[in-house]
Amino acid sequence: MAAHRFSGSLQLGKQGVTDNFIETLKSYFKNHTQVRISVLRSATRNKEELKKINEKILDALGKNFKSRVIGYTLVINKFKKSLRE
Repeated sequence: MAAHRFSGSLQLGKQGVTDNFIETLKSYFKNHTQVRISVLRSATRNKEELKKINEKILDALGKNFKSRVIGYTLVINKFKKSLRE
């Protein structure tokens, strides 16, 4: 099944974005080009807070990543070239 190579999934809970979460996310990107993060109710149900979480994750990952927010799911894509400054 080739689809597993492109997409992985994680859940973000009440502890929020921790160093361990970022390390786990980085390890997912060693095998996947796209990761979906489901933000659980215990993490937040505030859209502004969700945007802050999204920015925090992107800052921790680096410039080769881009994301979009769909509901309470973050979809993060990895690219070979730097996209953000």
